[in-house]
Amino acid sequence: MSQIHCLDLKRQHQSIKAEIFEAFEKVYENTAFSGGPFVEKFEKEFATFCDTKYAIGVNNGTTALHLAMLALGIGAGDEVIVPANTFIATAWGVSHAGATPVFVDCTADSWEIDATKIEAKITKNTKAIIGVHLYGQPFDIDTVKAIADKHNLFLIEDAAQAQGATYKGKNVGGFGEMACFSFYPGKNLGACGEAGGITTNNEAYTTHIRSLRNHGSVVRYYHDEIGYNMRMGGLEGASLSVKLKYLQQWNDKRRDVAKQYHSKITNPKVTMQAQPEWASSIYHLFVVTVEDKDAFVKHLEQNDVIAAFHYPVPCHLQKAYAHLGHKEGDFPNSEYLASHCVSLPMFAELTDEEVARVIDAVNAY
Repeated sequence: MSQIHCLDLKRQHQSIKAEIFEAFEKVYENTAFSGGPFVEKFEKEFATFCDTKYAIGVNNGTTALHLAMLALGIGAGDEVIVPANTFIATAWGVSHAGATPVFVDCTADSWEIDATKIEAKITKNTKAIIGVHLYGQPFDIDTVKAIADKHNLFLIEDAAQAQGATYKGKNVGGFGEMACFSFYPGKNLGACGEAGGITTNNEAYTTHIRSLRNHGSVVRYYHDEIGYNMRMGGLEGASLSVKLKYLQQWNDKRRDVAKQYHSKITNPKVTMQAQPEWASSIYHLFVVTVEDKDAFVKHLEQNDVIAAFHYPVPCHLQKAYAHLGHKEGDFPNSEYLASHCVSLPMFAELTDEEVARVIDAVNAY
């Protein structure tokens, strides 16, 4: 019996190989490898998809967060509220700008940033809050935005895992000053290569970020500020345009798999992420918690189900942030999640038979 992996990108790429290669041929014919018309085409398409005025393509999702901070004027001496349970890149964006990430615990059930803990962390140096749409599920945007507005703070959506997720019926990406996306190959919308993007309704932010990603230049060879080489590649832009056409149906298939997991996994030892009625997840990941993670994962492997871990160490306990002085027990919900989380197979090409095998394996634990 074949193994069922947490993600199998080969299946997706086989289904659209001809279209991808045709798109690459056009990039080659135009030698438009760095920025250029194919990136611009995707930017327009993705802005329309997110219902925002602008989208800016960059070289990865970490860059998106970094440049968003710079466009907001955030730098040395500033603080930014960040959930403790997220991929480390959320915090990197803050650190790369010279500011300090200030971590906040998650809720015990949805695992999203705990809005009730945010205000206690706000100081005179706080400039922004980054909310993460964790695993593809939107955080409680209205509540967090109300706090941001009350304290005159910027709100940034980390939508790296949430291309097509909806909050109260509206696609994420336009609720804060900016939203930052990753198009890492394994994402629901993933490039053939590294890529990222930023969406916003603010023209000034857009102009500034487009300059920053291009050596601080609007007119070639004239540099208005110290900039970066962070453009999206033409091949990446072209591949994303192809995949964007399929994103909705891929997300719907993931939702179908998740529906089966929710309804048919009945093992009381397994806890799933709470699903608020106002959020429609795209299930970039399907994460569960179990008390004995190692035993559970070994059991799954014995049944040819290969799990993954997102993420085994919370941000505040990473060695890179030891200088912030955090210790175990500071953010108990995030620490519990990190110690007990297991990601089950989740991708659009899973067959019904494979989904049933995963469910049977989980229930048999």
